[in-house]
Amino acid sequence: MPIEHVPAATGPAEVQKILARDGCVVIDRLVDPVLMDAIREETAPYMEACPTGADDFGGRATKRVGALVARSESAREVVMNPLVLGTAKRVMAQVASFQIHLTQIIAIGPGQEAQPIHRDQWAFDFFPFPKGYEVQCNTIWAMDDFTEVNGATRVIPGSNHYDDKLQFSHDATECAEMEKGSVFLYTGSVYHGGGANQSDAVRMGLNITYNLGFLRQEENQYLSCPKEIAATLPEDLLRLMGYQMGAYALGYIDDIRDPIEAVRPGTSKRGALFGDSEAMQEKAREQLAG
Repeated sequence: MPIEHVPAATGPAEVQKILARDGCVVIDRLVDPVLMDAIREETAPYMEACPTGADDFGGRATKRVGALVARSESAREVVMNPLVLGTAKRVMAQVASFQIHLTQIIAIGPGQEAQPIHRDQWAFDFFPFPKGYEVQCNTIWAMDDFTEVNGATRVIPGSNHYDDKLQFSHDATECAEMEKGSVFLYTGSVYHGGGANQSDAVRMGLNITYNLGFLRQEENQYLSCPKEIAATLPEDLLRLMGYQMGAYALGYIDDIRDPIEAVRPGTSKRGALFGDSEAMQEKAREQLAG
């Protein structure tokens, strides 16, 4: 099954429909490639200082630089992309809230072998989530043109409907080739892996993922982004980072306060048990009345 490509003008409902069917989709040229260049420039010192991976899964010729909300103003624009967030909201509509799971630049160096095929949701201690219950909506943004030669992501379209803990070779996969500024969206249940870089140049991709508000984040956003930087960020980004209630009575601080009060005192307009979101309050009341 080929990977479907759609134009940037596609709406989130149509993107979610493809994700429900295939587990993956490429949105072509969603942002100006200049934005990818800005992120590359802002994170260059961290990339230079970052060591390569310590094992075969992480990639011994691969660098992974995170904490992008704190380190790159341009990356924040990508994190908050309206089409991606609108899609994520539909993919994870079964819960009261979703949040940033991780932010990471993945730089696959020349000679890096292909990554083992896996599901990202295995990060949750290999818990066997029910088929069709999506816990993540993930993105890989092309900071360079992605080709089969330079290690474009490999994926098995439709494998979001497969049983868990299966093993596959790369012969079973399709290559997510795309132009710089495009984005590859995929669910936590689809089988995929980084491709082998057979070129003589580093291939860089921007991996930003989102997960259910009641699950732990892979990247600890509260420690990755210093409090003094967090205090300067927009409220909607802070809440996406996790400074919000994950669900009813989940994630409050001290005397049952909304967690955003930790960085923005006086911001919350309601008590923490229901959070500061009308949608979350309504969902909580429905469930409690249920």
